[in-house]
Amino acid sequence: MSYETLIVDQTGPIATITLNRPEARNALDFAMRRELLTALDEIEANPAARVVILTGAGGHFCAGGDVKNMRQRHTAAEGQARVELLNRAVLRLVNFPLPTIAMVDGYAVGAGSNLALCCDLIVASDRAKFGELFCKIGLAVDGGGTWLLPRLVGMARAKELIFTGDVFDAAEALRIGLVNRVVHAADLAATTRELAEKIAAGPPLALRLDKQALNRAASSDLAAALEVEALSQGLAIASDDHREGVAAFFDKRPPKFSGA
Repeated sequence: MSYETLIVDQTGPIATITLNRPEARNALDFAMRRELLTALDEIEANPAARVVILTGAGGHFCAGGDVKNMRQRHTAAEGQARVELLNRAVLRLVNFPLPTIAMVDGYAVGAGSNLALCCDLIVASDRAKFGELFCKIGLAVDGGGTWLLPRLVGMARAKELIFTGDVFDAAEALRIGLVNRVVHAADLAATTRELAEKIAAGPPLALRLDKQALNRAASSDLAAALEVEALSQGLAIASDDHREGVAAFFDKRPPKFSGA
């Protein structure tokens, strides 16, 4: 389908969602939030899709909320409704069954930074900038930042980043564990694509089970995590992909996983 605020492309097993409001540094307006939900539904329904790349057009990932819209005074109920639509997109992306990679160039700040954190992995260019800017304009954190950020960088550092609203570069993001890789801007697309293809070559069912188990383990104890692992492994052991993986091991060839 066609989108007003996104570009959605499927090339082989890699689906790419590009936030496409470059004139606003891809700020998250209402239309983009709704269309992101639709795009994820479309990709999940495509059996050929195995990995999703989320990125932004025009040299920036996402500048967060649409500040121009904030010049108009809103009631508390209107503000809550706006965030609840974003919350749906956050939950959908965090719990999306396929592995997701944020490809970040330029600014990923405010809700844009947290949107990147919703992805499983983040590959950033050396000119990427991150920051929880909410306090700079008198807002509380949204986009899942209060849950996502401490799990990546620790509670004390998350509080500092949120309380100061400081913007920091990709090298600092790598140092504190916010991103997985930092590469030269000219190599960003190729590096991200290479990583996506490597993941896409893996066993889809096992990766889906692993992602579900990791997400559940983030808010459970060890006993519950072990139970989920046992259930997941039971499904994986019975799969065609497991048989293919074992056969490929003994045949000394790369496996060809089908997802069954």
